Amino acid sequence: MKAVQITRPGELNIIDRNQPVIDEINNVLIQMTAAGICGSDMGIYHGTNAAATYPRVIGHEMVGRVAETGSNVSSLKPGNRVIINQVTSCGHCYPCRIGRGNVCDHLAVRGVHIDGGYQEFLAVPESDCYLLPDSLSDTDAVMIEPATIAIQSCTRAQLINDDMLLIFGFGALGSTILKIARLLCRHIIVADIADSKLEEAKADGANYTINVLKEDLTEKVNEYTYGHGATVSIDSACTKDSLYQLLKATGNAGRIITMGFSVAPTEVNQFLVTSKELDIRGSRLQNKMFGNAIELIKEGKLDLNGTVSHTFPLLKAQEAFDFADSHDPSIRKIVLTF
Repeated sequence: MKAVQITRPGELNIIDRNQPVIDEINNVLIQMTAAGICGSDMGIYHGTNAAATYPRVIGHEMVGRVAETGSNVSSLKPGNRVIINQVTSCGHCYPCRIGRGNVCDHLAVRGVHIDGGYQEFLAVPESDCYLLPDSLSDTDAVMIEPATIAIQSCTRAQLINDDMLLIFGFGALGSTILKIARLLCRHIIVADIADSKLEEAKADGANYTINVLKEDLTEKVNEYTYGHGATVSIDSACTKDSLYQLLKATGNAGRIITMGFSVAPTEVNQFLVTSKELDIRGSRLQNKMFGNAIELIKEGKLDLNGTVSHTFPLLKAQEAFDFADSHDPSIRKIVLTF
């Protein structure tokens, strides 16, 4: 079968490998149909993702159809359409024991630490498969995984109706966070550098928008929050100075959620943290949020249709990654199809 492997940073290869065989643990064989390209995939390709190991078959936004099941499988049958959980955890360490397996001491993420979804077949445990709602195509269903990341960030933020939320960055991640946040919070500000994205954010439910190239972020946030500052800020831009910007724009007793994976030094002002008594919380991956996302879709509260902007066949992965690197303004989400 064919697979896309990042051999080392900057080197993408189409390789041939044996089709996996199911066993007692990895008891479901999935024939892949769609896999998304995420910012973290681009980081692995460029060598800027500190978590990745090489060589690696990447891809953690994984949709497919059940091709074969083991004798111990009860909830799935061949032909079922599923999305696959990217997180594997040990179940025994301290984070796992307190219900936070997404930061397991022995965490292995498909497509990062172990091989992922950019291959024609994948064998996984039954418990890692989630049936897709009929309302979503396989391509659009790729967006369920980013939705789980958004749900995780809003959960880590303890976002409630009375919060005044700042979403910093309105790319694929920020736009998905907005879809979830507007179900929980009635006062949302979106900041970005592109007017076109800010117009989209306003259309998607943001109350206020800020172009940080033209306006002062802290001043505008204070204006839109009655002088207090954001009560919750979520960093979906993940740039070198975004955390410092949010330290300034977040008000007293606020929460700041970081989601970036860069290891580059970033400025942190202790006075801003201590004087405002800010909580700075990381949000990584998702913690059993696939069921939540799928239930929101079934209830009609979350619409992921039409979110994907571009598709490429698996064997044109290099072309897809080159296009992603172009930062073409039309890009919202790129998906590889099988």
